Amino acid sequence: MAEKKTEKDTPRKRKGRFGSRLGFILASAGSAIGIGNIWMFPYRTGQYGGAAFLLLYFGFAILFGIIGLAGEFALGRLTGSGPFGAYEYAVKSRGKRGGAFWGVIPLFGSLGIAMGYSVITGWVLRYIWGALTGQIFQENAAEYFARAAGPFGSIGWNGLAVILTMAILFGGVLKGIEGISRMIMPAFFLLFLFLGIRVFFLEGAAEGYRYLLIPDWSRLARGDTWIMAMGQAFFSLSIAGAGMITYGSYLDPEEDIPFAAAATALLDSLAALLAGFVVIPAVFAMREGLDTGPALLFIALPAVFSQIAGGRLIAVLFFLSVFFAGITSMVNLFETCGEAVQERLGMSRRQAVAVTGLAVMAGGICLESEVTLGKWMDFITIYAVPLGAVVGALMIYWVTGAEKILKELNKGRKRPLGTWYKAAAQYLYVPLALLILAFSVILKGIG
Repeated sequence: MAEKKTEKDTPRKRKGRFGSRLGFILASAGSAIGIGNIWMFPYRTGQYGGAAFLLLYFGFAILFGIIGLAGEFALGRLTGSGPFGAYEYAVKSRGKRGGAFWGVIPLFGSLGIAMGYSVITGWVLRYIWGALTGQIFQENAAEYFARAAGPFGSIGWNGLAVILTMAILFGGVLKGIEGISRMIMPAFFLLFLFLGIRVFFLEGAAEGYRYLLIPDWSRLARGDTWIMAMGQAFFSLSIAGAGMITYGSYLDPEEDIPFAAAATALLDSLAALLAGFVVIPAVFAMREGLDTGPALLFIALPAVFSQIAGGRLIAVLFFLSVFFAGITSMVNLFETCGEAVQERLGMSRRQAVAVTGLAVMAGGICLESEVTLGKWMDFITIYAVPLGAVVGALMIYWVTGAEKILKELNKGRKRPLGTWYKAAAQYLYVPLALLILAFSVILKGIG
């Protein structure tokens, strides 16, 4: 006799739904395309072998996209829930309890990243205003940033970033998340394409292209190149056991998940390349110091813009593009935390978004200083996020089971994935996720 299922054994009712495949892909790509794509990827590409690094990066991005990203989408759609409900369902399918506890780990990572991103996005908003008014060109770039990133230096801008994110999420999945993604993501690519064309004509830009694209094949024989390419691809796709599960829970039952995951990985990689073709050639053309992190974005590049014709307009468009990358990532992070609040505390969407916004704002105020923020983001990205990703990988492919996930992935596909997928997921992807956690801790960050 078949075992009777109770309401608690079945996937939860979805709280929203994306209206189209394109809307879902753009929203997912917006989450993946973050500020790290702009200040880390270009520098790391040149540092670890140019085209040789890119070859490895794209290989890992394809692997992590069709297995890691697709798996998170599939678990979300299967359970109709974010990490709390999804992990609860996974553990319960094994006849155990306490699955929701494991959801705390990736959710903590999402909340921690959201706090840091609210501060950085606030800095970006301040720089948009500074570019419009010309303030960032009227004084030393390092001194301007020191004031913006000092203790409690940009609370109002931080608050504005949080309020804008909340306003988007008040619109729900279809009108809020999908609606804003349909506008922002095309604008992001168009702006960076325009900036890339402008930078191409700068004298000396060719050195930057050589830095990015001339292959140093000897780098392929070095382990650190493989590790950094793997870490960059993994973290760039926002595989963290939380946000993409939540977005997957809003997917149509017949959507082709592997296709959507591959498209998301492609757009994310294109965004990173576009950023590289803007940032690095511009820095080389103006012979500014090449660095990574906030120094590249908020000190070196404003100095570059101040030296070129039309620099004020270029600066406005550049920081507007960076804002688009930041706000779409914040939307995903807020939505993930808000969905958990809705599910656990029974709040309405607006109430859950408000609670999330207040928590992020409170945390962000304590992180306003660049030094404090740097330490916090190091802790979150080195320990919390990789650990959450490993928990997600294990929950998806070992606890829930690769067979069940494969069945979910084959819904809506004309050509079903074969049994090779299960072996690749369990014996290649999951061990790589564990390696990424180990290398992240040992090397103090690889993504």
